[in-house]
Amino acid sequence: MKKINLLNEKIIVSTQELSQALSSHKEFGITVKGEIKYAPFERLDMLIFQDKISPQRASALSMPKPRTKQELLGKEYQVLEDDERTLIKCGCAWQDIINYNVRNCDYDDTSGDGVTQFADEKIEDMGWMIIDFDVSYKEMVEFLEENADITLLCIENEEPYQFSGMGYFNDIDATQKLFFDFCQKAIKDKIENDPDYDFDILDEDQIEAVEFFNAK
Repeated sequence: MKKINLLNEKIIVSTQELSQALSSHKEFGITVKGEIKYAPFERLDMLIFQDKISPQRASALSMPKPRTKQELLGKEYQVLEDDERTLIKCGCAWQDIINYNVRNCDYDDTSGDGVTQFADEKIEDMGWMIIDFDVSYKEMVEFLEENADITLLCIENEEPYQFSGMGYFNDIDATQKLFFDFCQKAIKDKIENDPDYDFDILDEDQIEAVEFFNAK
């Protein structure tokens, strides 16, 4: 798992490319890698900024004063221009960053209630089946974060502890296979070692899961 804690990151962007995007009057985004992307965006384009900057209106008496990059990006961002590079700190813009990305992430851990579902239909279906064997979403996520190719976009403080994050599976097919194996092993272990899950007393949903994962 690769964790990107935006409270600790400085996003480095090409000053020239950022200036072009800000003056383009097109919808664009800045990714966590410092790339400038224009709409439509891809699923793994994890954005720290997204907007369309409208031109200023000139009055009959005067031309508008040019706005700085700081003013254009907004007060939640800290902007430092260093010749050809622009450095951006964006941790304070986390609520906006959630809105830019939450529809594309594979699981959402930003509410304080923990993860309650996966965006990928196949992984969610598998997760729903093993809930019947007393495997929680917390356990599922912990396994995936330890074993799968995941990027975790987050803010995290140690004292006082604060965490909010969104997870992305960088290889959906590999993650599906890994998760299938996890579910199969978890169910086999329950049937073999937990008398509450003896095969002879399983209900219909549990038997369906056993058959799906070939776990008998």
